[in-house]
Amino acid sequence: MARFFIDRPVFAWVISIIIMGIGVLSIMTLPVAQYPQIAPPSVTIRATYPGASADTVSNTVTQIIEQQMTGLDGLRYMSSDSTSDGSSSTTLTFETGTNPDIAQVQVQNKLSQATPLLPEQVQREGVVVEKAASGFLMVVGLIGDEGFDSTDLSDYMVANLVDDLSRIEGIGSVEVFGGQYAMRIWLDPAKLAAYELAPSDVVSAVSAQNTQISAGAFGGLPTVEGQMLNATVTAQSLLSTPEDFRQIVLRAEENGGLVLLQDVARVEIGSESYFTDPTYNGRPASGMALSLAPGANALDTAERVKERMKEFAEFFPEGVEYVIPFDTAPFVEISIEEVVRTLVEAIGLVFVVMFIFLQSFRATLIPTLAVPIVLLGTFGIMAAFGFTINTLTMLAMVLAIGLLVDDAIVVVENVERIMEEEGLSPRDATRKSMGQITGALIGIALVLSAVFVPMAFFGGSTGVIYQQFAITIVSAMALSVVVALTLTPALCASILRPAHEAKTRGLFGLFNRGFDRTSRGYTGAVGWIVRRPLRMLLIYAGLGAVMALLFLRTPEGFLPDEDQGIMFVLVQGPTGATVERTEAVLNEVENYFMNQESESVDSMFAVSGFSFAGSGQNVGMAFVRMKDWSERPSPEQSVQAVAGRAFGALSQIRDAMVFPVVPPAVIELGNVSGFDFYLQARGGQSHEQLLDARNQLLGMAGESPLIEQIRPSGLEDAAQYRLNIDWRKAGAMGVTATDVANLMQIAWTGSYVNDFIDRGRIKKVYVQAEADSRSVPSDFDKWRVRNSHGELVPFSNFTEGEWTFGPQGLSRYNGVPSMQIQGGPTPGVSSGEAMAEMENLVGQLPAGFNIAWTGLSLEEQDSGDQTMLLYALSLAAVFLCLAALYESWAIPLAVILVMPIGILGAVLGVFLGKFDNGVFFQVGLLTVIGLTGKNAILIVEFAREQTQAGVPLYNAVVEAARQRFRPIIMTSIAFSLGVLPLVLSTGAGANGRNAIGATVLGGTVMATIFGILFAPLFFVLMRRLLGRKDEWEDTSAEASR
Repeated sequence: MARFFIDRPVFAWVISIIIMGIGVLSIMTLPVAQYPQIAPPSVTIRATYPGASADTVSNTVTQIIEQQMTGLDGLRYMSSDSTSDGSSSTTLTFETGTNPDIAQVQVQNKLSQATPLLPEQVQREGVVVEKAASGFLMVVGLIGDEGFDSTDLSDYMVANLVDDLSRIEGIGSVEVFGGQYAMRIWLDPAKLAAYELAPSDVVSAVSAQNTQISAGAFGGLPTVEGQMLNATVTAQSLLSTPEDFRQIVLRAEENGGLVLLQDVARVEIGSESYFTDPTYNGRPASGMALSLAPGANALDTAERVKERMKEFAEFFPEGVEYVIPFDTAPFVEISIEEVVRTLVEAIGLVFVVMFIFLQSFRATLIPTLAVPIVLLGTFGIMAAFGFTINTLTMLAMVLAIGLLVDDAIVVVENVERIMEEEGLSPRDATRKSMGQITGALIGIALVLSAVFVPMAFFGGSTGVIYQQFAITIVSAMALSVVVALTLTPALCASILRPAHEAKTRGLFGLFNRGFDRTSRGYTGAVGWIVRRPLRMLLIYAGLGAVMALLFLRTPEGFLPDEDQGIMFVLVQGPTGATVERTEAVLNEVENYFMNQESESVDSMFAVSGFSFAGSGQNVGMAFVRMKDWSERPSPEQSVQAVAGRAFGALSQIRDAMVFPVVPPAVIELGNVSGFDFYLQARGGQSHEQLLDARNQLLGMAGESPLIEQIRPSGLEDAAQYRLNIDWRKAGAMGVTATDVANLMQIAWTGSYVNDFIDRGRIKKVYVQAEADSRSVPSDFDKWRVRNSHGELVPFSNFTEGEWTFGPQGLSRYNGVPSMQIQGGPTPGVSSGEAMAEMENLVGQLPAGFNIAWTGLSLEEQDSGDQTMLLYALSLAAVFLCLAALYESWAIPLAVILVMPIGILGAVLGVFLGKFDNGVFFQVGLLTVIGLTGKNAILIVEFAREQTQAGVPLYNAVVEAARQRFRPIIMTSIAFSLGVLPLVLSTGAGANGRNAIGATVLGGTVMATIFGILFAPLFFVLMRRLLGRKDEWEDTSAEASR
């Protein structure tokens, strides 16, 4: 094939131009993301049972829903939470690759079977099914001048922004911190008693008089003959102002007087929800957290949200502006920019290496031209596979830089060597060169592809990572071979000039003399080594033992934590603490970050009443946004360093537990970094026994040197007041269960009655007791209920109460009562080691308790389970590929035996860099295996050709080492310098680049220094073991001379 293109260079250029054109068009359409769609799709079911306890919600709502969620295709695991604010949340997570739309439809169908079994109040509130990633994409907030409070801002946000933003492509769900305006009717029990009224009377009156009347029309069909008038008749519509509601008539007195609502209640426009209270840098604010829809592109979605907010801002009330205190998009953008910069640096360094070795601009230009052709062509293949431009695909391209120029370098170097040694013209030298190395080029491509191909067939989230990397790098290598067999020989034949005498002066002369001495030393070393196999095998065994030891001691991980420029601060107050105490703690947190860490922190958005652990007055959290990476270059200003200092400083706060945590590497897989699991009561233990086991586990983990920030993720049990109703007394007094439930619902929980109109928008009307009439148990004495005879009966006549202790939140995992626990490894300890420690500690608990990993930790565990299989399949694929290519068992064994040398270097690089045995290490290790095999093939292939031509084995091996030394060293140095920018990389996303760079650089250096010494030895040993006898006699005779 190469001869064809040598004679038809225009044809070769046409192919390359088409490849580049496809790549350019693909780049314009490829989306950009941090990672591919790693997170498995999930569907969440949300329901509300106002006023119900966590126990009640769990028993009457959550478990009813769970029991119907059977037979769903691809369901991986299910988790649920029931809280004392009446909320039920059930999240179903499906296998990676499941269509989220189909999953949502299936869940909706199953839910329709459960809905009729739910309490009437729950059905009335509505059960919502949504598909969205578990983490937040961004938080958008509104702040205003002094005239605006959080309720004003929240109402504006809900009325004008939420619905519009929720319809943006890519948005899965919107969670609002706050609520819109609501008509609040606050009842005074003393005034009600004075007028002989009950709360139910008020609700009935509001329901009856705040209604929309359809009045018909004059002249509606059919009409009388001669009808000349046709007009619509309008009557009372929904009330709209507090004054309208104050005038609602509760009762008409016999003397003609009226009892109005304002006589027994205070009416105002308040908030629909008082659960959360956001602030931004201490100022009143409102906020909403946007979650990404499964499969959506984060960068595109975030950009659409920002563009929409710019449009909205033009119509904001004067004094109102928007802020984005939490945004995952900038990190993605900058990290991709950093990888692209690394790619450009790698190309530049590779060019310099090639110029130093080839010492000719013409010769250097040929492999340089291969770079844009192959890279652009790879983008085209990525588009065909539906990939994105992400960290993995771009890192694959960085690694491919060194590999893809290898093929062109081998061609150019061999052509120049033939021209110099044999005096042939460029065209003739190219023809002869391609005849010598075409097999080696194809063999190298097949071996490198065989290393990565098994990665493409793994499933799960880890499989997605493997697939993206494998297909990208294999595509680049395949295109590299195509260019090396088409355009490169055509360029060599037309661009290169006949060889002149070698450069002996200047820097090139100094380099050549030094390299020649090194080459002669290497050739002599090879001759010495192949005569002394036993000694070298002992050294090899020692290196293998070191490799195995380091490999076993390398801690396991998944994806490295990155400085994403954002931090969460979780606040957990003591049980029973009020929102005022929580806000006081959040103020202390804000003072610390905005004063003590002002050089690193840009802003803080705090929300009381909300946390990843649940909702309640005693919880809160803050979104801390760091300054741009360029403004905090010091390692002490990284988000991890700031979080570490904050943990020590904020632990001094006595009124709450405060945990500064950084987001995980893949924010769609959870909310915080570290490990995440559920402690399950598999043995049917009670809630109290599960709580005791959890506390025992937390105590043991707190003493472990491998664990830090161990914490429960959920609402703690708290004091509860149990109301005991004497139903015999109630029945004797004519009071029914419905009467009691209505009173409790109205007075203590707040009853949603109907709606009112506020500036053209429908909003809710709530009736509830004044705060000072529902503050302590004695307030029950203030209330009366109307019985079946129309009489008012004091509530205390048939009730009494007692203080108890019970759950504020209940969790279940896969239908089993569970408690969620989160934590992290101490500095210098990997997440894999921390997870192993937790499994060991759980094993020390009483029988019946089990650990169930979830989120990113589950993905890490599954990744570790697949690692050895991946390595085994890759090595087997390489062996079989070489065996089929060379019709020999000796050559594959000789190549395979060299690979542990490269593996040793890779493990050593990771060990010295203190990285984990995670996904980046695994990908880098396979790259090293391929590179080590490539170097060995260059030597073994040539030695095999020499022995087939009748050259004695010893001479063939030494000559192969001599001729292939220069291209091996050149390509290895080019590859090493190509990945050097990864090792030295800083800024956003640097940890991942450093990890893969250290792995590949260490492996490449070791494979270059030691691998090329052992490759000739193993070829000789394999030939002696499996070769013909007369070859060894000739070799022995030659050796004796």
